Amino acid sequence: MDRATFFSPSAGRTIDAPLKMRARFGIGDVVRHRIFDFRGVVFDVDPVFANSEEWYESIPAEVRPDREQPFYHLLAENGDSSYVAYVSQQNLLADGEGGPVEHPSLDELFEDFKNGRYRLRRSMTH
Repeated sequence: MDRATFFSPSAGRTIDAPLKMRARFGIGDVVRHRIFDFRGVVFDVDPVFANSEEWYESIPAEVRPDREQPFYHLLAENGDSSYVAYVSQQNLLADGEGGPVEHPSLDELFEDFKNGRYRLRRSMTH
């Protein structure tokens, strides 16, 4: 058996995924979008695409990412606003800026910023 399933509340369905998938980034890492001008902090990782079909279909076909790769939930920011983003691994780069992110929800999930990454609050770990 080389596949597993998990329920995704975002997708509202059970998702089929490989038993092993290698995520390039971890929770607390600061990343930058490869194409669009925003950066963010990883707060969750899905082993494969696990959002709604409407979300996936809203991406133009010529730039739509492959489903069989990790997707990251980010506390994101650009020059205008802060928001939550869902981004494929192929569209993320390690953030070369190295500075903290100014998202208003950071303090809910993370304790501090040190050595270019955030540390998850102890109350959020299991």
